[in-house]
Amino acid sequence: MTDTNAITRLIEPEAQALGFDLVRVAMIGGTSDPTLQVMAERPDTRQLTIDDCADLSRRISEKLDAMEADGRDPIDGAYRLEVSSPGIDRPLTRAKDYADWTGHEARLKLDEAGAKPLSGTIKGIDNDIVLLATPKGDREIPFESIASAKLLLTDALINATAPLSTEGADSIKTEG
Repeated sequence: MTDTNAITRLIEPEAQALGFDLVRVAMIGGTSDPTLQVMAERPDTRQLTIDDCADLSRRISEKLDAMEADGRDPIDGAYRLEVSSPGIDRPLTRAKDYADWTGHEARLKLDEAGAKPLSGTIKGIDNDIVLLATPKGDREIPFESIASAKLLLTDALINATAPLSTEGADSIKTEG
């Protein structure tokens, strides 16, 4: 089994050297299509361009290929590398994401068995406690008890995440 925490520690310096923050590193696709998925962003825009993805992909590939050549391959067997921006309905993987995306709607899945997913508006994070306004009232959720979370696509989120480039778009509508 691939240790994604170890891989994160290996590739984070490569992302940082390019001025990017890692958002998520995961092995997806199971045994039929193993894929190392790397999501990163520019801290100032929370996005990546296609060229940014290519640059980061090249750096990660060179690092992992050099380790494989030295007999220290951190990933068993063949796999595919996928580097991308986290996208508009991005995963929330870091404590700081809950501060950055305060006021936006999210869906959280908890670690506890049988727990139903929670949806609501992020009110922030305080001492590693995520504050979430749900239809049934405010909830305080320990960050470490969140198995996965992502932003929900809403008009407010769309308005808050303008594209870096409008190239190729027929038109971009903005309110105002």
